[in-house]
Amino acid sequence: MIIAVDGPAASGKGTIARALAAHYGLPHLDTGLLYRAVGLNLLQTGGDPESEFAALRACDISQIDFADPELKSETVGGLASRISAYPTVRNALLERQRTFASQPGGAVLDGRDIGTVIAPQAEAKLFVTASPEVRAQRRLAELTRLGLNVHYEDVLADIHARDARDRNREAAPLRPAEDAFLLDTSEMSADEAIAAALAAVESPL
Repeated sequence: MIIAVDGPAASGKGTIARALAAHYGLPHLDTGLLYRAVGLNLLQTGGDPESEFAALRACDISQIDFADPELKSETVGGLASRISAYPTVRNALLERQRTFASQPGGAVLDGRDIGTVIAPQAEAKLFVTASPEVRAQRRLAELTRLGLNVHYEDVLADIHARDARDRNREAAPLRPAEDAFLLDTSEMSADEAIAAALAAVESPL
């Protein structure tokens, strides 16, 4: 079974995807980390994020440590959002994601275009969202736990900027698949959101 979990930044899709993967005993891929890895590689090599060619060269992420806390930084997140708009970058990472999705037994993938581009054949598709203000509070809490000194107003502005880039890019814009279950987690605890997601996955089965 393939489960596609899409949605904007800090909507709760990662938490939900990990819980679904644990529940069904499926491997999980946070596809956003791939773009963050490219962003980190670009940063470490001094590449220009305004250059699509430089971003494409940074797609060789074989040397990136996915446990590096820098992957979660706002700087790298901003770079990931910018370079993810390049069609060549998306194409470079496309096969890796599709291969993960099509492994025997299935998988859970979360990102921005899983249900629309990476795995449109997924048996279950969720589109997880929340208000920008709630997402900014969640992101602020996450960054604070990582020991980063950030301010709510800056995080909210970044959320709005990422939303605009994700929704307006030409290559695989952020949007729900036509057959996706819409899950607004604004007023939900993590446990409530996971329970709602499980119910949504089970309903068509």
